[in-house]
Amino acid sequence: MKLTYSMIRDYVETNLDAEAIANQLTMTGFELEEITTVEDEPMLDINIMANRGDGASVLGLARELLAKEPNATPTELYTRAANRFPAPDAGSRDVWAKASVEIQTESCSRFACRIFENLQNGPSPEWLQQRLRQIGQRPISLLVDLTNYVMFEVGQPLHAYDLDLLSGERIIVRQAQPGEKLKTLDGNTHELQPYHMVIADSDRPVGLAGVMGGEDTEVSATTTRCLLEAAHFTNTSVRKTRTELGFFTEASYRFERSVDPDGVVAALNRFTELYTEITGEKPVGGVIDIYPRKPEPINLTLFVRRASELLGMEITVEQAETYLSKLGFNILGISRDSLEVEAPSWRIDVVREEDLVEELGRIHGYELIPEQLPIGSTPIGGPHGFELLTDQLREATLRCGFNQVISHSLRDLHPLDFPVDELRGPGGSGATTENNSSGAPTGDGRHSAEERDANNSGAPTGDGRDFAPGRTRVRQPHSPEMAYLRNSLLPSLADAQRRNNLEDIHIFEVGRVHTESGEFTQIALLSAGKFDAPGWRPTDPTTADFFTLKGSLETIAAATYLPISYKRSTTDPRFHPTRQAKVMLGQTEVGIMGQIHPTVAEQTNLPATTVMAELTLDGLKSEQFGVPTYHGISRNPASRRDIAILIKKDVPFSEIDQAIVQSGGPDLENHWLFDVYEGQGVPDGSHSLAIALQFRRMNANLNDEESNALRDQIVTALTKLGATLR
Repeated sequence: MKLTYSMIRDYVETNLDAEAIANQLTMTGFELEEITTVEDEPMLDINIMANRGDGASVLGLARELLAKEPNATPTELYTRAANRFPAPDAGSRDVWAKASVEIQTESCSRFACRIFENLQNGPSPEWLQQRLRQIGQRPISLLVDLTNYVMFEVGQPLHAYDLDLLSGERIIVRQAQPGEKLKTLDGNTHELQPYHMVIADSDRPVGLAGVMGGEDTEVSATTTRCLLEAAHFTNTSVRKTRTELGFFTEASYRFERSVDPDGVVAALNRFTELYTEITGEKPVGGVIDIYPRKPEPINLTLFVRRASELLGMEITVEQAETYLSKLGFNILGISRDSLEVEAPSWRIDVVREEDLVEELGRIHGYELIPEQLPIGSTPIGGPHGFELLTDQLREATLRCGFNQVISHSLRDLHPLDFPVDELRGPGGSGATTENNSSGAPTGDGRHSAEERDANNSGAPTGDGRDFAPGRTRVRQPHSPEMAYLRNSLLPSLADAQRRNNLEDIHIFEVGRVHTESGEFTQIALLSAGKFDAPGWRPTDPTTADFFTLKGSLETIAAATYLPISYKRSTTDPRFHPTRQAKVMLGQTEVGIMGQIHPTVAEQTNLPATTVMAELTLDGLKSEQFGVPTYHGISRNPASRRDIAILIKKDVPFSEIDQAIVQSGGPDLENHWLFDVYEGQGVPDGSHSLAIALQFRRMNANLNDEESNALRDQIVTALTKLGATLR
């Protein structure tokens, strides 16, 4: 928005120079782009926000300046503008016999016009031409120059039509019809679409509404009768037309930011004032004004004490009333601590109390907010709690050599989906589908046994889901591949392996899954093939198997201080029945790990040696997990004892491990398995395990008798599991 210093002074009495005025406008939110000198006068270029169309005029910026600057006073011209330029012929209806106007589109809420006869459309006076040149406009003729000047003054675009060239002396505001074309004032012809709003006469379009007029009805030196238009158009309609057809006009600039619907006739009256002052001629009496949909006023309550708290500076009720009144708000009522306020028609951006608080802040002055140290509690920075623990798990898994993948939560059915009879909530297991003797849905998103039997063909169940036990189907999926919410992360990991076609792959994902019991956070791992690429070493690098995955889980758990253990499992159909284990956190089952079932491996094209794990993390939210515990370090030497036991193979090592820990007491510092033997001298179904026991006592040395006694305690505990000492 460009305006000269003298244009501002026409509306505001002030001693401020151009730079000081620009500074005050900037402090109200209308930022100065630059000040230049044009024809010996300062010209201000002001940036107007997208929702502040009222600022795209001298009147609007003068209003802001008068509210911000206590020593500025309104001029007589500003007062008449604020009163909508009252006209002496307001009660006349002579013009209604000269033309007719009809609105046929919802995108036009008001259309008004005046008619001028016996026109004098020669050059504009020098003062008018100079002001237009100073703000970057090219003087053309009196009618065109006045429409441009009034638009800059009050923010309402105007357009002049040669009335003798309007077919039927009629104006129709409508949407364009298919196949219609319009040659605009810039000489270009445009093919119109039904979503383009046009101004038409009885036969054809004569202008693009809110953008540019048509060449066929342009006023010229031979024009003797003129229809002057002022209207209010929907800003989105104008913007769509303007951008699609490649225009930029001063009119569209203002309509896109929304003009004042109640200022339409005022702009016509201001044009009439200037035209009569210059030529001495008067228009045909009265205004044709079609205003079918007046906007509902927005009434708001402003609590001044709350406004002061939000702004951080004290504002009184009297100050709030003064600021808002100067900005054009209508004060409907005042109480001890609140104001009832009606927003003006030109402020479409004010819709809630916080908008009024912003008005007080920018007029009172954000620079007046006092400087003081922050008070209150300081929030914890960065992730914490469950989110921090999830991040730590992710980082620990990366350090174990796994690569992270991120997949979509919508997918198709898959052999690795979580089995319906094994659905778990957070830390729970065994949540099964309930029976319902009526055969109707159970009411919690699950289907009864009878319903599953009736729908084994895959037909829709009637509630927007195809038959898929334990799976939630999207009501209107975009494709079959994205028809269900995932209930496991393993299918996504399997798909990642298939897409990358890698024999050696070690990947994981942390994400949300959706089961019959609810929505939970899981971490899943998939490992297959070698961990390292071939190198100079003569031996092959380690290949993924049940024990490498178990070791990775233990390393991840140790890094995040999670006391996991394992329990025998044979029931998950996705895993090999003798190579799977439940992952336990204390006494609570949190997941499953093991080697893929051969049949599932064949169905998913995964290597038969693939190992996987899946853990539900939500149970960690309610407990204090992931926090390290510390203890002192003994300065005394350790004592080691090795034992070899003969035990049946069907005894899980986790039970052996637990027996050693419980019987070893506080002096057992460490223990580990260092040899497994099967062969001569070992009965079928059994194996020999060699285990190292390391003892250390705080602030004391263990002698041989004490170390042997601790060893014997552990051996006694192992014999209860069926072990014999070799």
